[in-house]
Amino acid sequence: EKAQRFRKLLVIGIGGSALGPQLLASALGSDADPLEPFYFDNTDPDGMDRVLARIGDHLSETLVLVISKSGTTKETKNGMIEAAAAFERAGLRFGHHAVAVTGEGSELYRHAKRERFLTTFPMWDWIGGRTSVTSVVGLLPAALQGIDVDAFLAGARDMDAVTRVHDPVRNPAAMLAAMWHYAGGGKGKKSMVVLPYKDRLELFSRYLQQLVMESLGKERDIDGNVVHQGLTVYGNKGSTDQHAYVQQLRDGPNDFFVTFIEVLADRKGASIDVEEGITSGDYLLGFLLGTREALYESGRDSMTITLREVSPRSLGALIALYERAVGLYASLIRVNAYHQPGVEAGKKAAGAVLSLQRKVV
Repeated sequence: EKAQRFRKLLVIGIGGSALGPQLLASALGSDADPLEPFYFDNTDPDGMDRVLARIGDHLSETLVLVISKSGTTKETKNGMIEAAAAFERAGLRFGHHAVAVTGEGSELYRHAKRERFLTTFPMWDWIGGRTSVTSVVGLLPAALQGIDVDAFLAGARDMDAVTRVHDPVRNPAAMLAAMWHYAGGGKGKKSMVVLPYKDRLELFSRYLQQLVMESLGKERDIDGNVVHQGLTVYGNKGSTDQHAYVQQLRDGPNDFFVTFIEVLADRKGASIDVEEGITSGDYLLGFLLGTREALYESGRDSMTITLREVSPRSLGALIALYERAVGLYASLIRVNAYHQPGVEAGKKAAGAVLSLQRKVV
């Protein structure tokens, strides 16, 4: 409206509508990106103030993506209202900076038309947030940031092909699901610790927390029997966590299995030696192999996934691998991986609290 071009990108969403774009931005972004991304991914006023403070005087150069299938999700709606107020305080019209990603005809769609948003992008109603990163939800912010979304989709497509192979030994998603089933006795008795040895994959464990736990954490199976199934996921990155909870993994209760993610490429370009003939990347690999060996010696289960590099193609393949593994594991334990009744219950309870607050006030 009052600047030559957009230089900042504010993504407003919750759950997969924020985690997916955040993962792509963190793993694949660079300082040369045409748009610098920021996120409202909660209804925390202080958190939104901190994001706006980082954007600073650049609101006139900020494009806003509001991502919500229905437009009624409270965290996203609140974030949009807060963002619109910030633009108004800056003397800017929010609609001239806003784009909606939503279901056609939804409340957000109608609001976008009334407020004359720049445009809207349709969101399929059958996609859950945790499996939406390969849809417009993840692709639009990634493309705006300058990420090669065609390569990302190509990686997911190639993984789809190999995860449709009927021979389990040649199907990586089937192998992954079988390992989860074996390690946890088919009941999720052990937690899955995700340790990517790469800073770019720091958010991957958070991403998998939602994908795995929201999909598999179910009270009843598809026959209506009470089963209380699930698979707990936690983790951060290596070798950082070798100075944190890996101590317990080796010497504490054997209530977990580890997934190591190894990346062969250290960096773009050559590395200096930090010791004679040894680079920082050599140490990173050494810590991974050493930690894996130490856990093995203590009788702890682990698996390793190896990537040549963190690229749009490899990340697309990695995400697709876990999406398929979740679906196959859900079939093994006979739960519906694609609904989330527990989340809906929490939303209803929050509504009751706010209704009571109005009456008390």
